[in-house]
Amino acid sequence: MILKNAEVLNGKKVRQLMKLLEEQWGTTENFGCGFLQKGNDVFLITRNVDAIDLRTFNLNSLGMYFAELRNGQLRLSIEGSQIIGKKAKNVISLNNAQIREWMRGEDIILNDGSDEKQDRFCIVENRGDFYGCGRIKGGTLLNFVPKSRRIK
Repeated sequence: MILKNAEVLNGKKVRQLMKLLEEQWGTTENFGCGFLQKGNDVFLITRNVDAIDLRTFNLNSLGMYFAELRNGQLRLSIEGSQIIGKKAKNVISLNNAQIREWMRGEDIILNDGSDEKQDRFCIVENRGDFYGCGRIKGGTLLNFVPKSRRIK
């Protein structure tokens, strides 16, 4: 064990995670790294983390926050959306005004298209840049941008 209540995912659990990524996001990205799970949070870590004696360090976290795994679904972090965004399905494009609202932490009311009423996670995109993950519910894009990363 590297961190308290954290687990480096073995091959079987990584395959399950990759299956979720393919089903939900349509990507079979080869990350070239390992995964660490602490509670519901999934982090990307170097594959050879076992070669480092981490007991000599006082660590609270390790790796890059990639996603939250909850109820069999992955909610990507901003960095997670940037890693898989260009190859992913379930991407929604926002215009400049909408992306400013999004980065302020606001939910976005979407047009009345039938696809936009479907309850699902999606990656938020504007002009080729990826801004994280939201959930479409009842024609509204629910915002998950952390307060510490919002603009004022």
